[in-house]
Amino acid sequence: MNTTLRVAGCIALVLSAAALADDKPQATPADAQQKAMADAYRRMGEVRAEHRRLAYFVGDWKTTSKVWMDPKAPPQTSEGKSSSEAVYDGRYIRTRYEGMYMDQPFHGEGVLGFDNLRGRYFNTWMDSMSTGLWLGWGSYDAAANTYTFRGQMDDPMKPGAKVPVREVIRIVDPGHYVFEWYETHGGKEAKTMQIDYARQP
Repeated sequence: MNTTLRVAGCIALVLSAAALADDKPQATPADAQQKAMADAYRRMGEVRAEHRRLAYFVGDWKTTSKVWMDPKAPPQTSEGKSSSEAVYDGRYIRTRYEGMYMDQPFHGEGVLGFDNLRGRYFNTWMDSMSTGLWLGWGSYDAAANTYTFRGQMDDPMKPGAKVPVREVIRIVDPGHYVFEWYETHGGKEAKTMQIDYARQP
């Protein structure tokens, strides 16, 4: 009799365990999709080597600017200052600039970053002489230690027209880098601005 009871008890335990196992929630296609989405957003927000490389620009800088209003004429020169900081855990570098442009006080702000989804660097700029935003997409040349961006700007002399722009940021050494701005008018590219940056203590 006892043996029969023990066998019956074991069978009941096995059946109960099986029932409990059946009660466990099963993975659904929706669960898999949510996980895939979470993984995609995680990868999109990763801080990678490309972002860490941009930390070079963090700090305070003294600037010397040259502006060519006419490619055949000597440039206008002025001095200013720039301050850059890493934001959002190093995902972006935000830069604020103060100086003179065309004999007027000039203030500007830009954001430099790397887009994981596109696999490309980008640079934005807005300032006190306009109400628009410039955006350039580009790449980094490790051999030349140079970033190159391309974009378009609105032509203030021809509303609705676009001017192709090439922006170059060349790192000279730990304490110096050079910014160059090129515009294409009538099919001919010319440098219209250069800013030399010297790191401050």
